Amino acid sequence: MSAPKFTTLGCRLNAYETEAMKELSARAGLSDAVVVNTCAVTGEAVRKARQEIRRLRRENPQAKLIVTGCAAQIEPETFTSMKEVDAVIGNGEKMRAATWAGLAGDYASEPLQVDDIMSVTETAGHLIDGFGTRSRAYVQVQNGCDHRCTFCIIPYGRGNSRSVPAGVVVEQIKRLVDKGYNEVVLTGVDLTSWGADLPGAPRLGNLVQRILRLVPDLARLRISSIDSIEVDDGLMDAIATQPRLMPHLHLSLQHGDDMILKRMKRRHLREDAVRFCQSARALRPDMTFGADIIAGFPTETEAMFENALTLIAECDLTWLHVFPYSPRPGTPAARMPQVGSADIKARATRLRDAGKEQVARHLAAQHGRTHRVLMENSHMGRTEQFTEVRFDREQPEGQIVTAEIRGIGDGYLAA
Repeated sequence: MSAPKFTTLGCRLNAYETEAMKELSARAGLSDAVVVNTCAVTGEAVRKARQEIRRLRRENPQAKLIVTGCAAQIEPETFTSMKEVDAVIGNGEKMRAATWAGLAGDYASEPLQVDDIMSVTETAGHLIDGFGTRSRAYVQVQNGCDHRCTFCIIPYGRGNSRSVPAGVVVEQIKRLVDKGYNEVVLTGVDLTSWGADLPGAPRLGNLVQRILRLVPDLARLRISSIDSIEVDDGLMDAIATQPRLMPHLHLSLQHGDDMILKRMKRRHLREDAVRFCQSARALRPDMTFGADIIAGFPTETEAMFENALTLIAECDLTWLHVFPYSPRPGTPAARMPQVGSADIKARATRLRDAGKEQVARHLAAQHGRTHRVLMENSHMGRTEQFTEVRFDREQPEGQIVTAEIRGIGDGYLAA
């Protein structure tokens, strides 16, 4: 009898939940099983999930093959119809001990366990004390999303927004610091909506301030992708006054043209994004920004695309995640007039090229400067702005070292 094998597709939150499922399945005594934690962000993601399932079945002909994750939640019939699959469980069910106890027993009686995700009111943030490298731990503080962007299917896989109470988060981070972690990253599907469902409706800034106050031994706190239009005054105050909050924010911007932003059903306009970046950098001059940008959204003209392209320089974005648009069945955007695939590909390339220029500019500005670098392994670490630094001499993994930048490589600094 062998321990279950897990395959994770998609986002960081899926990876977090895979760690929780490993613990739940081990406690239940599940063995000789393969679990696929799927993603549904695009139609291509679902295709890759089916492909991965077929491959895993060929390699594990006798194992129980269990499919879960967002794709399983949104379109369970896609996977129950596959002869390779033994059981399909939803995103709510995968976080329950009883589900895994059943799978370890006579799972065949209930091959499909997918309930209404919109009825789920709790998160699974308490299940594990983070995951990641020996230097950096990720803590889930929020799940789900109350917004309905026209290109996004994820709310139907994750459910409505729900938050982990601040006290639970603080205790979890205390345990991680006691284990030796120097950096904690707060994660969620829609992180800036944290607290809206809790008593008193606290905001993310309140959580950040509370963590830094109650866990004084935490060297670094980092927050993952945020929606800039939802940033509260408390978070802006933390940016200005808390040096242990890292000066790197990844922004869910998606585009730089007002008409496209409206058709995406985003909650901000171009000027809102520019104003936020200027305000945050005024409070913290060493702040760097990453951003998600979609190329070739339906109805995007060349002029509209230029507004996305020029936003990169206007906001001084450094770390770009460029997504060529692909229609996701079941979303309003999939029914809009589509941009040709050649144009989408070309525009994505231009965005990425602009991003490379921004990275090069950022790296050049670091030459000769001194940075505090959190070592991810003996020869590589990251600055507070999340810039990769490589060392020619071994450094203590998991520790923060002070280093002078003496060279620049392809996408990294040398110390």
